[in-house]
Amino acid sequence: MGKELFKNIPSKVGDLVKDVRNGRIGLPDLQRPFVWRDNKVRELFDSMLKGYPIGYIMLWESPVDYESKKSAIGDNSKTYEEPKELVIDGQQRLTALVAAMFAVKVKDKNFADREIKISYNPLTREFAVWSQAYEKDTEWISRISDVFLAKEDNSISSLRRHFIKEANEGRGKKELPLLTDEEEDRIEDNINALLNLSDYSLPTLEISYTADEEDVADIFVRVNSGGQSLTENNFIQTLISVYENETSNKINAFAAASRVPAANTSYNTLLAIEPSHLIRMAVGVGFKRARLRYAYMLLRGKNLETGKFSDEVRHENLQIFKDALDKVMNLNNWHSFINIVAEAGYISDKLIASSNAIVFSYVLYLIAKYDYKLDAAQLKKCTSKWFFMSTITYFYTGSTESEVEKQFADLRDVHTAAEFIAYIDRVIETHFTDDYFSLTLPNELNSAAAISPAWYGYVAAQIVLNTPMLFSNTPVSKYFILGSSGTKNAIDKHHIFPKNYLTGIGFTSDRDRNQIANFTYLDYATNIEISDRAPQDYVAHYRQKLGEEGYRKAYVSHYRQKLGEEGYRKTCKEHALPDNFENMDYMEFLSQRRILMAQTVRKAYQRLCE
Repeated sequence: MGKELFKNIPSKVGDLVKDVRNGRIGLPDLQRPFVWRDNKVRELFDSMLKGYPIGYIMLWESPVDYESKKSAIGDNSKTYEEPKELVIDGQQRLTALVAAMFAVKVKDKNFADREIKISYNPLTREFAVWSQAYEKDTEWISRISDVFLAKEDNSISSLRRHFIKEANEGRGKKELPLLTDEEEDRIEDNINALLNLSDYSLPTLEISYTADEEDVADIFVRVNSGGQSLTENNFIQTLISVYENETSNKINAFAAASRVPAANTSYNTLLAIEPSHLIRMAVGVGFKRARLRYAYMLLRGKNLETGKFSDEVRHENLQIFKDALDKVMNLNNWHSFINIVAEAGYISDKLIASSNAIVFSYVLYLIAKYDYKLDAAQLKKCTSKWFFMSTITYFYTGSTESEVEKQFADLRDVHTAAEFIAYIDRVIETHFTDDYFSLTLPNELNSAAAISPAWYGYVAAQIVLNTPMLFSNTPVSKYFILGSSGTKNAIDKHHIFPKNYLTGIGFTSDRDRNQIANFTYLDYATNIEISDRAPQDYVAHYRQKLGEEGYRKAYVSHYRQKLGEEGYRKTCKEHALPDNFENMDYMEFLSQRRILMAQTVRKAYQRLCE
């Protein structure tokens, strides 16, 4: 028999919950967004009361000197400063138990505190998700936490008496018979049955601290019936949550603030930040690592050469992580970077195909600022060019960690600001070749994909070039401003050759009709006006000179001016539309426009290089 890396621990729900509350078991989900719906929590308690299995808990033994870490800390007065075990699997289940039984608040998806309130009917043994109806119904205990907390305070007898009194008063108001002796006995029995859930046996597996991270991850995958993977980020979030709770709270606060517009916060229009983003950023800045597997080893206190654990190594690496995190969460750094990205044309989350582009470009920005000491002008130019190139060329999609690890390795031979700038330019040139703009990019624009970095890059290029909206004098960028249109989009993605028109001439496939090269942005009113009209029809109107009576009568309420021939040719050029496109064969139009769109992207990049 090989090494035994785990042991089964006879565990009761009450003991597990107690250990979470006193800090013996580290449960990070009390600080992270709780994803279960309240109805699932209700089902959890219902299953327990019926004696059904509810799964298992997997713990990972901590290598720290456990007994020396006893002390009362923080507002929650936990007994243990650092946990004996970390919860690896069953986090949501255990969080639900702690929160519902003892009124411990959890975080919602926006990182705001909320309660999980489960109601209980001791006459029928039913559970329900709390509502005002159950709050007012005297035959329901509105929160089961009232029962468990009363038991803890030795006031359970008083709670029973009060419940029976309230139930009888409620029946009296409804002119119903009062509770019978049998019903009162049933209430007492069923309240006891609820309390006895503390004795519910919950299978618990404890993995030895001697098991390495690969063993733990493999065990998790093999015993997890859903085939869910335990990621490196899971490990790191767990470690930070239980060992550095203050740091975890700062991470969550920064993530929460990114979701609500407010001054002096991390709010931005590009990315709703997740804790995982900040962890990746800090690991990149602090350890020059993209692969998180190295980071969680270091943060757990593992010497990568000896394979041994120590508190000293863990504290050193946690300090490196926290120092890097301070740079990451510095609002001046964050907003300066976001502004640079906006100057590269990416002013809305609608144009960001992958969050990795934001995450790793920000890491590179911070490395350039702090390690290579680029001045503000150099930093702005390097970052805008890099983001523009990396986003449109799919640099941060696919094997992102491998690509960034290679970049970190390359940077080990870069020592000065001048060398860093030269390195950035060299990498960009390997991607932005003549062939890329003449062949690769037009080919990537030959697509009907709903999410396309190539399309987003073209729109970003229009923003960089300050291009007016088609058939308008207003810049495209204005229509991406948050709140400019209330609840209705200010802009619409318009089919240049309308969809119904194409169907009428034989193009019935969405793959043909929804080609990227057949799209442009229009303001909402113009899109409605054009509708399904043939290109020859609507183009003729916009080519007319201002003041022609026929047009004026037809569109008397319309606020836009007609363009005339010169204005029309100018707007076509700005929007990569071939001359007289309205009279072209549709497939030929697509082919020519892809080339022109690629040229627009190249022109925008050249503008960023100025």
